[in-house]
Amino acid sequence: LQERGWNTEEIILRDRKIGACAGDFFCWVRSPGMCMLDDDNRDISRQVMSGDLLVYLTPVTFGGYSSVLKSMVDHLIQNISPYFQSVNGETHHKQRYKTYPDLMTVGWTDGPDPRTEAIFRYLTTRNSINFFSRKHYCGVLTKDQADAEAGTMIRRWLDDIENGKPSPPVTVTEIDKLLMPAGNGDAGAPQRALLLVGSPRTQKSVSHALGQHLFQRLATQGVQTDTVFLHTAVRSPETMAALLKTIDAADVITLAFPLYVDSLPAPVITALENIRDHRRNGFPDRQQMFCAIGNCGFPEPVHNTSALGICAAFSRQTGFAWAGSLSLGGGGMLSGRPLAEEGGRTARIRTALELAADALSRGMNIPPEAQALLSKPVIPTWAYRLMGGFGWKSMAKKYGVRKELDGKPYSK
Repeated sequence: LQERGWNTEEIILRDRKIGACAGDFFCWVRSPGMCMLDDDNRDISRQVMSGDLLVYLTPVTFGGYSSVLKSMVDHLIQNISPYFQSVNGETHHKQRYKTYPDLMTVGWTDGPDPRTEAIFRYLTTRNSINFFSRKHYCGVLTKDQADAEAGTMIRRWLDDIENGKPSPPVTVTEIDKLLMPAGNGDAGAPQRALLLVGSPRTQKSVSHALGQHLFQRLATQGVQTDTVFLHTAVRSPETMAALLKTIDAADVITLAFPLYVDSLPAPVITALENIRDHRRNGFPDRQQMFCAIGNCGFPEPVHNTSALGICAAFSRQTGFAWAGSLSLGGGGMLSGRPLAEEGGRTARIRTALELAADALSRGMNIPPEAQALLSKPVIPTWAYRLMGGFGWKSMAKKYGVRKELDGKPYSK
C-alpha cells in the first residue's frame, strides 16, 4: 500500500485494551454511535471511519477471525444504525454514516483447507454487506508459502480491490452443505450432556432459554446435564481448566449463542481456541457429539449461517462428531425467560427443540425436521422490521436520547 502512495496506519490489537462487547445495545440507545465501554475500541472505531480502506490480518480460526480480531469487530456495530432496511431481500441495519471504508481481509491457514476457506470467504462477504463496503476482497495464504509468493498474491489482490474486482464468491448453499452432519450418528445413548451458553447475558439470555429447554428434554430421557456460561469461564485459568475437564467428561456438547457481527461473540471464540489447544494433547477415547443453536436479531435465520459454519469447522478440527445445528431468526422477540413461560408463540420453537433432544438422547444427529421447524419466521418480516424500529425508539427515549439516535460521533 505504501508503494502505491497510501498513507497507512497499523494497529496491533493484542497491544490494545479492548473489553468484550456486552451485547446491551447501549451504543445504539444510550450513547448513540459510541460504545459505553471507554477503552481503545472507541479510538479504533473512529480511525475505521476516517479511513478509505480497512484491512483485517488474522489467522483463520475455524473459518472465522481470531478472538483477538473479533473482540474489535464486535465493537464496530457502534458505527451502524439500529434501524432496519432491506438489502437484497434480507433484513440488515441502516447506515449511520454517509460513507464507509472498503474492506480487505487477509487470512492465513496451516495448510490448504477448502472447507474452512469457504466459510472464511463467506463471513467476510457478510461483513462487507453489514458495514457497507463498496469494495471488498478476501485473500487466504498458507504458512508454508514463501514471502515472495505471498507478496505477489497480495499485490494482485490490491489490484483487484482497487479495480473493484471482488474475490471469488461463496454462496449460502455451499456453506449449508458444510453444515450437514457426516453419517446418521451412531454414538450410542449419551450419559452426560453439557450446555455451553455463549451470551454475556448468561441466565437471562435467549441462548440460555433455548438451550435450557433442549436440556430439560434431555434430562427426561435420563441424560445427566450440566451448564457452563462461557463469558464467565474464560475469565481465569482456573475456570477455563474446570470447563475443559467438564468437556472431557461429556458425551454431547451443545453450544447456544447469539449472533455477533455474522459470527460468534469474541469470548466464545476464545473458549473454542482453548478447547482446540487442549485437545491437541489428546481427547477421550470415545465419540463425543457437538452441535450448535444460533439465534440472531434479524427475522431471517440465514444470518446465522456463517457462525454455524464456524461451529461445524471447530467440531471437525477438534475431534468431535458434528451432530448438526439449529438456527433461529427473530431472537429479539423472546425475553430470555423459560420458553414455556412465553406462551403459545414459542410452541413451534419448543417442538423443534424437543425433536432435536429426542434424537440426541439416542446418539443421533439433529433431524432435518427440527431444523426446518425452528427456521420458520416468528412473525412476518415486515412486521418484525416495523416493531424493531418502534423498539429502538422506545429504548432511546428511556435514556433521553431519542433525538440523538442517528448521532455521528465519529464523523470525518
